[in-house]
This record gives sequence, C-alpha cells and structure tokens, in this order.
Amino acid sequence: MAVSIGSPFVTVRDTSWLYGAGMDTNPIHAMTRFGLGRRASEPLPTDPVGWLLGQLRADGAPRIDPFPNTQTGLAALQDDRVNKPAPGKSAARALFVAQAAAEFDQALTTPTPFRERLVWFWTNHFTISLRRGECTAVACAFIEEAIRPHVTGSFADMLLAVERHPAMLMYLDNARSAGPNSLAGQRRHLGLNENLARECLELHTVSPLAGYTQADVTAFARLLTGWSIEVQGEPKGFVFRPNTHEPGEQTVMGRGFPPGEEGGIAALRFLAAHPATHRHLATKLVRHFVADNPSPDDVRRIESVMRDTSGNLGAAAAALVHLPAAWVPGTKLRTPRDYVVAAVRALDLPEGNRPNMIGIAGLLGEPFMVAPAPDGWPDKATDWSSPEAMMRRIDWANAFAGRLGPRDPMEIADLTLGPLLRPTTIEAMRRAGSRRDAFTLMLTSSEFQRR
Repeated sequence: MAVSIGSPFVTVRDTSWLYGAGMDTNPIHAMTRFGLGRRASEPLPTDPVGWLLGQLRADGAPRIDPFPNTQTGLAALQDDRVNKPAPGKSAARALFVAQAAAEFDQALTTPTPFRERLVWFWTNHFTISLRRGECTAVACAFIEEAIRPHVTGSFADMLLAVERHPAMLMYLDNARSAGPNSLAGQRRHLGLNENLARECLELHTVSPLAGYTQADVTAFARLLTGWSIEVQGEPKGFVFRPNTHEPGEQTVMGRGFPPGEEGGIAALRFLAAHPATHRHLATKLVRHFVADNPSPDDVRRIESVMRDTSGNLGAAAAALVHLPAAWVPGTKLRTPRDYVVAAVRALDLPEGNRPNMIGIAGLLGEPFMVAPAPDGWPDKATDWSSPEAMMRRIDWANAFAGRLGPRDPMEIADLTLGPLLRPTTIEAMRRAGSRRDAFTLMLTSSEFQRR
C-alpha cells in the first residue's frame, strides 16, 4: 500500500498500523489537535482524516503581506548599521513588527491550519532568536524561505535551507567562523566557531544519542567554514567565502568529506539521512502532536516512515494523523501562542478588532521568535503550567472575554469545543453570573487549554 503525499508518491513498507482500530476521528478534535482551533464560522470537515491529509497536499505558498525575504531584511540591517538610528527607529525592527503581525494573521485565517502547525513545529525545531539582534531583520524571512516551503518535503532539503540561511548563520555565529589554516585565518588570525556545527549535531539532526564526539564537532565546524553572508554587496544573502574555508578533507562520524562548499552540503545530507536523525525527529514529532511522554511504539512507527521515505516530512505528518493515540483528546497543553491564537479564532474577530496577539503571547511567556536558547521553546505541560503561568492565562482570558459582545458563550463553546466539553464545564457556564464570566470559564477550562 502507498501513502500519497502529493507528487511523487512515497511508499511506506509496513502500513498495517495505519487507520488504527477504533479511532474516534472527531472533526473538532482534528481541528484542535492538529490545527489551531475551530473558528466559530468555520464548517466542520465531514471527513476529518481526509481534511488533514488534504492540507499536506495543498499549495504551501504563503499568504503573508508584506512578504518577508532575505534581500529586504539584509538591506534594512545594512541601513541600520550605516545610519545608527535612535531607539524605536530601526528599519529592521519596523520590518519585523509588520511581518510578525502578518504571520499571526495568517494563523487566524489560514485554510490549512495543520500545515501552519507544521510550520510552527519546524520553526521551533530550528530555533533562531531575536536575542541575537541581527536576526531581527531576517527572522520572518527565515520562516518563509527555509521552513514553510519544505514542511511536507524532504528533511534534507529543509536542513540545507536552514543551515545556509543568513538568520541561522548569524544566530550561531558561523558567518564569522574561519578555518585556522585558511588564507584569512592565517593572515588575520581569525578563529574557528563551532556553534553551528554543535547545534546542528545536537539539536537539528542526530542528537547526542548518536554518540558523536568533540572531534566530530570540530571537523564539522571546519567543513562549514566559508559559509557566510553578503550584507553590503549584491546579491545579499548566503555566500561561500573560499578564503575563510579550512582546506583538507574532514571526517565526521566516521565518514570522510571533501573540502569546499560541496563538502559541507554532503555532510548535511549524510546527517539528514542518519538513522539517529530519524529517531530524534520522530520522538519530537510524537511529543508535539500526541503526548508529552511519547509511546516507544508510536515513535518507532514515525521513525520507520522517515526511514522508508528517505526523510519525507509529509509522509511523517500523515503517519501522525493515523496514530490512534493522536485521537485521544486533552493529552497536550496549549503553549501560550497556541492558546492565544485559538481564543481569537474562537471569536472569529474581524481584522481591526483583534488584540495584539504578539504582545499577549509574550505576556503569557512565549514572546515570538525570542526563545531563550537554541533548543527552542519546551513542549511539555510541566514547562507551561506553573501557578503563575496559569494565573496569567486566567487574567488575560477574563480581559479578552470582554470582546464577546452580545454573542452567546454557550453557542461559541458548542461550536469550538462541541463533544469535547465536559458536563462540569457546561454546568459552570450556565450558572455564571454574566456572559463574560461564562466565556472566561470556557477559555480557562481544561478542555480549551488542552488539545
């Protein structure tokens, strides 16, 4: 049997576990677990599984305006470097603010929310952060150029796009890395920076479970010397600089790679196809979409799909949909960003009447593109459910409930949660002293905060 993920077809060897017996494929659960929550005006899919799989075959072109791109971002960065603007006048910051707002609006209106969730997942897997100020100019371009086009394609292609993107090269300092025996390294006494190589091995691909050594990190870093950024000249973007590249063959995890730009590309393709990478990615996918503590059997199933399809991410996403455990509601706590977007979608607020979702997500603990470390935002309930964090959600939910207006909170609850609503929540909402209080109870209920 073949699982179709667009064209061409990809074949999964063992498909006996697909369409798990007894799966309750509830449409609202599909929109909650795999999507971004139902909009009050959004029709329910009659075939939830088909609706999800159709999104993996859909056109992945962004509907972002203004469209983020590296050329524009680096031009803004160069403008700031030359003009040294006063606080609040940065061209790069203004660009990011407009583009980030468009990213959140995309989450509210997208007809393919499962695909959007995959964009969120892979953006967090390959974290870049505005804590490195230079990244501000190209942070959203990173999403649109390195992540979004590849979420249902080849992991190797995504990995190459990510590691060569100026946002990643700036965030992990590779643009300044030089081989000690390179021409620039000898003349200008420039040094080797291992950040990109280390995080690529530890976080992006094989993980420490693969048993790589410090020698592997150093050799890989030497392979990636010369991978830099052109900011002043044209075209702006990735550039390979031979004068900073370390000469000679390098050995990474027992495999030899030639010098030059092609050696780094070959090493990335080797790491993308490594069994340890498939296992690492499968674990993270199941943890994100299914359960904080992934079942080893479920991880093995996704891992086998990654292996059998040579890292096809669309096939892996489709396999997640077919895991019976993915259809057990309430096993994952929404992160602040997920929670805020779901709440705004529930009211289906028109443009111009929407709250500042970027600011609210930050207030609740997840500022957009400002993860504290290269391993990104955590993906377990324990990291988001401290008493203080829950109180912040309650306070915001009560404030946001004021936007309900004359609408019936019970109707909104039925449309957005339906059979997921618990009798205790329904009863509490009915006994509430006002419509606002009833809507607050819905937003702070376990069934709304979980997916």
